[in-house]
Amino acid sequence: MLIQPRPQDSKTAAHERVYRALRTQIMHGEIPPGEALTLRGIGKSHDVSMTPAREAVRRLVAEGALFLSSSGRVSTPALSDDRIEELATLRALLEPELASRALPRAHFALIDRLDVINQGVSQAITHHDATAYIRLNLEFHRTLYLRAQAPAMLAMAETVWLQLGPTMRALYGRLNRTEPPYHHKLILAALKAGDEPGLRLAVRADATQGLRLLKG
Repeated sequence: MLIQPRPQDSKTAAHERVYRALRTQIMHGEIPPGEALTLRGIGKSHDVSMTPAREAVRRLVAEGALFLSSSGRVSTPALSDDRIEELATLRALLEPELASRALPRAHFALIDRLDVINQGVSQAITHHDATAYIRLNLEFHRTLYLRAQAPAMLAMAETVWLQLGPTMRALYGRLNRTEPPYHHKLILAALKAGDEPGLRLAVRADATQGLRLLKG
């Protein structure tokens, strides 16, 4: 006998689906900074009612991925220079530590996997695909940091990435990249050599150097 899902279960599933889809779009820079979103538009895009759309937005506002004005307008954040500096500092604190903790577990299969992802970054740059570039760049870092076995720290790093997503899209246009990030090569070399200080320096530079070009 099949058990029919309760209405509440269906609502929860719809809200979770919208939340995850919107979260991914924001993190990967698919929505530009300062763009207004409406519950009606979100519901229509994801084929859900207003209730799951509202709950997904509420969660994303709490995470800093969306901004809710005093008038009730919802938009992706347009970050000030001070906010960019703050988030860059958080990346500089969190990500070298994650990389350092991952280093003892950085076997050759992991390094090969990172190299393959970095080749995908190169292809995204060749095709001028900003969304793919951001997605694969984050995948490069996440794949390494998962080996740190520090889930709370990684969750904090991902929240920073989420808040930076739209800004990263603006950064991609500013940098006008023609080749993969130079510091990815340094990260791979440090992993192969077991060079913990070199790994920390390369990760810190990769995480923060570009962001600071957006200031001013």
